[in-house]
Amino acid sequence: MSGAVHYEVFIRKTAPAPWTLLMATEDRKIAVETAEDTLRDDRAAAVRVTKETLDPETLEFTSLTLLTKGAPEVQRKRLVPEAEAGPRCAAPQDLYAPQARETVAQVLEDWLQRQGVTAFELLHRPDLAERLEAAGVELQHAVQKVAVPESQAVGQPVHDLMRHYQKLADQTIERLVSAGRRNLFPSLDDRSLADVAHRLAGTPDRGFVMGGVVASALKGIKGARARLDRLMTLAEAAPMEGSPRALVMVPIEQILCEMMAARTGLAEILGPSLDQGASLAAVVRMVAPREIGLLVAQDPKLELLIPTVDGPAERLGRRLQAGEFPILSASLARMVLRELMSPRRLRPRDAPGEIDILRALAMTLTATAGRLLTLEEIQNAFTERSRSIVTADFVAAYVKHCDTVLCEAEQLARLCENVTGVANKRSAARWLSACVGSLRFESEMRRHSGGHSHALASLAALQRSVRACALSESDEEQILTAVGTVGGAVEAEAKIVAQLVRSPAPVPARLRVLLKLAAGETGPTGPCADRAKAEVMRLLRAPEVRGALSSAPEEVGALRGLMRQAGLAA
Repeated sequence: MSGAVHYEVFIRKTAPAPWTLLMATEDRKIAVETAEDTLRDDRAAAVRVTKETLDPETLEFTSLTLLTKGAPEVQRKRLVPEAEAGPRCAAPQDLYAPQARETVAQVLEDWLQRQGVTAFELLHRPDLAERLEAAGVELQHAVQKVAVPESQAVGQPVHDLMRHYQKLADQTIERLVSAGRRNLFPSLDDRSLADVAHRLAGTPDRGFVMGGVVASALKGIKGARARLDRLMTLAEAAPMEGSPRALVMVPIEQILCEMMAARTGLAEILGPSLDQGASLAAVVRMVAPREIGLLVAQDPKLELLIPTVDGPAERLGRRLQAGEFPILSASLARMVLRELMSPRRLRPRDAPGEIDILRALAMTLTATAGRLLTLEEIQNAFTERSRSIVTADFVAAYVKHCDTVLCEAEQLARLCENVTGVANKRSAARWLSACVGSLRFESEMRRHSGGHSHALASLAALQRSVRACALSESDEEQILTAVGTVGGAVEAEAKIVAQLVRSPAPVPARLRVLLKLAAGETGPTGPCADRAKAEVMRLLRAPEVRGALSSAPEEVGALRGLMRQAGLAA
């Protein structure tokens, strides 16, 4: 037996808008006429009339659609499955998870920076919670920053999420303030940290309470360097082993991770005078002091590029080297990789210095490969960084201080050597190829201030630098040929080979000079070396030369080695 019946009229003002109730009536005719009049008068994009019948047993209405007219309903695809719908944080405890703390640090970044604290401390210090609650607007803006993007991601109404997160924030603050009023966080004024840790071991909220103890120990300490020093002192006071030690070290590590993630905090700890490249090098030295010490012992020049780490940072480095705070070590290593892969310049006002620090970072990070990062990750980071140093802007800044085109070519050869990645090598090779193939390069080498012999020696040194760049075979051959062609023009103009042949010097001495030229030691390979080889072969066929060499057997051994280098002997 059916119960009461009524009719409902729903409208959609626009095609993608949701259905909203316009009216309810017990007269079917009125409901249908109202729907059609509304649609005809363009007061809605679509209308729907339903018959609602009450079930007397269950007291629930059964709905039956009688009429649907207008624009078809837009079927929205739900962004997340029904099972995963809902706020990402449902209870105050959820805010203490690492990902949630990271979000808190982002949305309250300015407020936390003004207070000089981290998100972990905010969630464990009652005084900070009361201060944030009193701010009012700061908390409201933070709730909006969380709710709006989450609403777009999961398809839930933004106002519902805002109400939920505002309530969650109020509950979290109330919980923290209540814990402070009940003196839940023991003070370290009259007891040791180790004693507190042993007493808390096995208690239900030990993590929350110990977090409050560690966070309260930083109260009143200003500056990242002083706070790091205090945390290292707390780490030294921690129990020696077991779960009590972990109970202390975990919150210390969490605070350290958040401190180091802030750019201003890291700059204060390592030194505000350091540029970006030096800061990254100092981070690597702090994370891996033993490996960097061994590298510096082998190459003292690195000592000038990698800043010294002292004070609290050195204390932290010793603990990181001993294997403590592994999450912090990984976080710092990932931060170095992120900065290397970012477009930010390492040394904005010193392009040659950027190559130096980049080379130092490559050496230091490679030395730590396997412990902090994989070799593949390091190579990918430097490949990405190399892409930014073969651009026109960087190359222009890199060679800006060169007075001669030969200096530019030498700098570009150094650039080719220090970039990684096939595409980046090719881009760098194009810059060098354009330089050595220019008319300016040939003209300057012909008018070299040091003379033609010095010009040939410089071209030979440039070729050796190119061979050390590990360029592709075609790029290397193209550049070497261009340099050799210029060397041939310089030698032909000065007639150096002909002058050596006619020189009154002893035969072994003339052969030695010609063989060095033919081997590419004192002149570039190419036409110049070919002419020297031809004259050497002509001289060796002369009877008087053979006689002179037979009378000086001690010279023959040295000449034979040069002939092998020149490809004139097996």
